[in-house]
Amino acid sequence: MAPIFTDCSAAVLSVGAARLGHMTFVDSARAFLDREGRLVERRLAAVLFDGEDPAGAVAAAGAYRNADGGFGHGFEPDKRCPASLPIDVECALDVLIVADAPIPDWAAPACDWLASVATADGAVPLAFPVIERYPRADHWSDWTYVPGLNPTAGIAGRLHHLGVTHPWLDRATDWTFSRLEAGFTEDAHSLSEVLLFLASVPDRRRADALAAQVEGWLSKLQWFRADPADPGYGLTPLHFAPTPGSPWRPLFSDAALDGHLDRLAHDQQPDGGWPITWEPPGQASTLEWRGIETLRALRVLRAYGRL
Repeated sequence: MAPIFTDCSAAVLSVGAARLGHMTFVDSARAFLDREGRLVERRLAAVLFDGEDPAGAVAAAGAYRNADGGFGHGFEPDKRCPASLPIDVECALDVLIVADAPIPDWAAPACDWLASVATADGAVPLAFPVIERYPRADHWSDWTYVPGLNPTAGIAGRLHHLGVTHPWLDRATDWTFSRLEAGFTEDAHSLSEVLLFLASVPDRRRADALAAQVEGWLSKLQWFRADPADPGYGLTPLHFAPTPGSPWRPLFSDAALDGHLDRLAHDQQPDGGWPITWEPPGQASTLEWRGIETLRALRVLRAYGRL
């Protein structure tokens, strides 16, 4: 029977709590992370929910660092490649942002590494053909070797958010602006990267002019899951506006966000974690992704007052 998403938030959370037994909604999710999640998600959860020092989460992220200054080792779990990849640098920056941590001493070397693998104008791809030597999800193929907004705009946006300065960031910023000002025709993943960039880049004149076009871009997106009842894969409004204070919150109606929040709460599984809708390369990757998604769900639900 298909789930119904018209219940009020309190009812949905009550159903979830009943399904999970005597444990509370958050306790069950934390238990899942303790049992199945990676160290980095467990340390982030301790920062967010227990007030722990962010240094532990930053140290956990540092375990994925390579001698060349980049990050690898399957930090993004859809590929198990140990070599440094831009997407794994992005994951490391996310840890800093989620933990609200000071900029560590590896930030500048990571930018140096990005500069070493970027095109002349500063763009980087998600990955390189080296991933083909290791287990990876089927969708991680040659399209990920092409420099693009995903991940260049997102990495640049994260660095701007953190207050990092670097010559590579200057080049990547100019490239991203030029690319966007020529028109946006990419998918939801690229848009999520672009929105991080537009929210944080210091040049507000150019950023605001592009931000005015975002609503029009939404209507043409592949992999955008607008309907909360859609069981398929895709990014939702909550990926674009994960907090009520997001600059992209006004793009979505209260009803749309409430529907997706109800769905997110409803999707907690009997084991306490959240599911995923794609096929990682193995069981370990699947559990790692479920830990990532569980922490994301808790963060979003708390931000919107659902916990």
